[in-house]
Amino acid sequence: MEDSDGKALPVLVAEQVFGDHLLLDISAIRELAGPLKRGQPFRLVGESKGMMLRTPVLVITVCEQQQGRLRCRCDYPLYLEVLQRRQYFRAKLRLGMEVGAILRDQEDATTSQGDLKNLSLDGCMVEMPISSANMLVASEPLEIELCFPDGTRFAIKGVAKHYSTNIERQVMSVGFQFNTPNVEEERQLWLLVREIERESARQSASGGDGLLRSLLFQTDPKAPPLVARRNAQRYATPMTKRLARVAGYLDAQLLELSCDHRLDPVQLSRHADRLLLLHDEDREAVLFAVRCLSQEATLVRHCLAVAVHLLDLATLSKMPRDACKAVAACAMVHDFGKAFLPDSVVNSPELDQEQRALLTTHVALLEPSFERCQWLASSVLKSVVFEINERLDGSGYPLGLSGDQLGELSRVAMVVDAVDAMRRERPDRPARSMAHIYARLAHQSERFDQRWLKRYISAFGSLPIGSLVRFEAGQLAWIQRLDAKGRPLQVQLTDAVKPPDDSLGEVLRDEAVLKLGKPLEEMVVSL
Repeated sequence: MEDSDGKALPVLVAEQVFGDHLLLDISAIRELAGPLKRGQPFRLVGESKGMMLRTPVLVITVCEQQQGRLRCRCDYPLYLEVLQRRQYFRAKLRLGMEVGAILRDQEDATTSQGDLKNLSLDGCMVEMPISSANMLVASEPLEIELCFPDGTRFAIKGVAKHYSTNIERQVMSVGFQFNTPNVEEERQLWLLVREIERESARQSASGGDGLLRSLLFQTDPKAPPLVARRNAQRYATPMTKRLARVAGYLDAQLLELSCDHRLDPVQLSRHADRLLLLHDEDREAVLFAVRCLSQEATLVRHCLAVAVHLLDLATLSKMPRDACKAVAACAMVHDFGKAFLPDSVVNSPELDQEQRALLTTHVALLEPSFERCQWLASSVLKSVVFEINERLDGSGYPLGLSGDQLGELSRVAMVVDAVDAMRRERPDRPARSMAHIYARLAHQSERFDQRWLKRYISAFGSLPIGSLVRFEAGQLAWIQRLDAKGRPLQVQLTDAVKPPDDSLGEVLRDEAVLKLGKPLEEMVVSL
């Protein structure tokens, strides 16, 4: 059903008497029974033989309860309009609509987990790990099982027709064409497509006023764990896997910005809350986890790391919880304006004057994206997003503010952002050791607030959690916890200078750490 405002609503044609009437089951939209009874006009939109059809304007003549169902009668339509060939229309999943996809090659029994991105009667788009590319080589169709949050599962066979890879995100987007769906599969696909469209309309900018949430996207506590690309990956620690859910949101929001140019206020709030809860539960585990997300996009890793460290300092400074949440949320997306810039600028090893000027516009480009995020305190937004790239001597951007024009939150945000940026490899330079970073910032007292640099060092130590260290005994180990004096309290052994993953060795604590001897040097890892 399509109402007078063009919103899609689910109804079932329970009976049709040619030339006389249609009997409609509107049990799924009981909240609109009143307006329909009072004569609110509507159209029926449906699919038949691969085409999308629409009736002229109809009105309800009779509405009554029948065996617990709400059924209404309307006159039989005099004609039908052909709107489009339905198989070419793809229902796109919006931010927050998570549907997993399990891909199976039944010949060699291999499987891969991915994320559904869109769906039509003819095929679908699935985002899957690049590591699963070998599954696409076979000419035989793969089984694609779609797994919805409420536990609904739908399996169908399809052949990969095209794909594109994103090396930065370590994913490939694969377009599948279904193998001639039978009547029952077409019916199920049609219902799934309509529900995705309905939920997408509910989450749209207009808010989908009056629409109840689709049952498909309501999580069933009895359903198996969510199927998704990140859930199938192996992580260095349990906390890393949980933090990957927040990284997944940021990744999806970053992609959504390129189309919508606006941040989703509900999802931003929800994931900021999630980050606060993880930090409350185990601060040190979260600090280590942000160093373990090497499979995520660089921009996502940087923003999430800045959010965790800035949240940690805000918490230590005893900021109110609402302010801490706003700080975390702003930091999580503070650099997302770079999504609007060409890759040639963002990833260039050497920028000319024109490209450098263009790069500094990312702050202004992001500003309109916050228009629906009214819950964010304007002072926090100003400090963490719009002033994080300023410098005390006026050499920063976008406004060249200096000295007393910059508040305390802006000053600490500058330090946190600069430390994490230097800790990571960039196209124009390698990653730096913490000793080098601290020394460099200490020699730039005209640009960075030295009080906050000292507080940063005091909070995180000279060898922070997430540092890879060589000890006197010759062992390499990742620092996971520090004692009150900033000395390693818990470490995890490794035999390679590479990002931490699920191949890490034994975890040592207390006396076992002391037996390793003193930390001799930090091993710089490109993350």
